[in-house]
Amino acid sequence: MTWLRRILLLSIVLASVAPSLARAVQPDEILTNPKLEARARAISAGLRCLVCQNESIDDSKAELARDLRLLVRERLKLGESDEQARAFLVKRYGNFILLKPPLDLETALLWGMPALVLGAGAIALLFGLRRQPSTPAAPLSQAERDQLAAVFDSDSPL
Repeated sequence: MTWLRRILLLSIVLASVAPSLARAVQPDEILTNPKLEARARAISAGLRCLVCQNESIDDSKAELARDLRLLVRERLKLGESDEQARAFLVKRYGNFILLKPPLDLETALLWGMPALVLGAGAIALLFGLRRQPSTPAAPLSQAERDQLAAVFDSDSPL
């Protein structure tokens, strides 16, 4: 492979990966303390954007996500631990804000739903199989065979 092809291939790979590396965090949001900024990024990566609902607030460009990112940074600047900042947001918005909600009474149905659906499907399949007759159909009588043969032998359309 020539060096030009390698460069072209590398360019294509980097161009396809680049959008996934882009974050929604704006330069004016970034904290001057790199340790605090790293903590803020770690927290916001685990929080759900309430507008997008399928992205973390770290990835979302929604205004509410920006406000939540700023709120996380404010809480950290006040000296709160990561858990305290996260707990503040959970208290305010509920477990829905967490991308990975904990297993508790509120979320037990959510976590157990796949098993319940599989179990219900297995029970329905079992009852469906039990309802099927286990005895084979009775064989055709000679008169029925003759009648069937006459239908198939005739040239007239059905």
